[in-house]
Amino acid sequence: MGEIDVPHYFLCPISLEIMKDPVTLCTGITYDRSSIERWIFSSKKKTCPVTKQELPDSDLTPNHAVRRLIQGWCIANASNGVERIPTPKPPIEKAQIIKLLEESRLPNLQMKSLQKLKLIVSESERNKRCAESAGAGDFLASIIKKNYVSTEEKINNGFDYTIASDEALSILYHLQMSEEGFHSLIAKNGEFVQTLTRVLQQGHYQSRSYAILLLKSIVKVFEPVHLIGLRCGTFREIMNVLRDPISNQATKAALQILIEICPWGRNRVKAADAGAVPLLIELILETTEKRVCEMVLVLLDQLCGCAEGRAEFLGHSAGIAIVAKKIIRVSHLASEKAVRILYSIAKFSATSSVLHEMLQVGAASKLCFLLQVECSMKIKEKAKEILMLHSRAWKNSPCIPLHLVSTYPSL
Repeated sequence: MGEIDVPHYFLCPISLEIMKDPVTLCTGITYDRSSIERWIFSSKKKTCPVTKQELPDSDLTPNHAVRRLIQGWCIANASNGVERIPTPKPPIEKAQIIKLLEESRLPNLQMKSLQKLKLIVSESERNKRCAESAGAGDFLASIIKKNYVSTEEKINNGFDYTIASDEALSILYHLQMSEEGFHSLIAKNGEFVQTLTRVLQQGHYQSRSYAILLLKSIVKVFEPVHLIGLRCGTFREIMNVLRDPISNQATKAALQILIEICPWGRNRVKAADAGAVPLLIELILETTEKRVCEMVLVLLDQLCGCAEGRAEFLGHSAGIAIVAKKIIRVSHLASEKAVRILYSIAKFSATSSVLHEMLQVGAASKLCFLLQVECSMKIKEKAKEILMLHSRAWKNSPCIPLHLVSTYPSL
């Protein structure tokens, strides 16, 4: 407000800006609605910022007295360039959202109602949580599940139901549901993962992006029994996201999903059968991003823990070379996972041709180098174990530089 002296009780204690919609917590402290809602809903803090008291609920009571004082002060200082603060809109109530969801069930009102819901959800974190508590997540999931069907069923009586499904998919993603909300969605909409799989198969790029991001959130709250039961078709569609990148965010989501699900049951085999290993090797050959590189190496480590994954890895001409190259160059995590991959290959798939290739591409030399440089003992011990496993084949090889020969561990 420049040179104008603003009364301190007009300022929000969090943002120190003049309040536009003052509300009071149960602790008696007044805040601007947008600031305290961000504190409670986005930051997920359950205490009063000023008093530090626990908040038994998130009820916000409009402080009409302070709002009238602020409005009066703005009018009195209009000649100094102070603009009158508009009267705030009343916050959305749960009953209003329930009514909107009911209207969305009618085909002639569905798109209009969904667009209203999208606008409400986009306005604030409070509105998102209000919509979730009103059952919006379950309802949106049911629309997507009902309408993402085979091509011949998409248009019924002149209405393309996938348009509504895509709108519902967008809203469901932007709703950013809580863990409890996703648990409820899964419980009430069985086979929803199969619905998302169909979206990945049939949808346009934006819908596929929302689907893979939602799948990432759902997988995080899955029970092991659900993870073990994932179908091969879902793995194939995840691979298609990696094969035909939608966006960097979608690629990372696909990688994170695989990291979450591969340790369970036969999921490593399913991923290998779906072509994960060559795709991951091609991805790590192309990427320059540290996080993507780390995620790929984490996955390759998991997949090389099964015979099918190792066979696919060794079937790619660049597999051993690119993994060895990433040691030391990316991060501690990348080095650890790269050494673990080489360990799996050296211990379980060490044919004479594989051992020769590890020498030729410098993998054995890189392992010797690890014993000379500063890195964790965990990595050094794993590298030493690999070198000792195949000391007869490697120790006197001219492929290991002379300055590294002295590093070679003795039996």
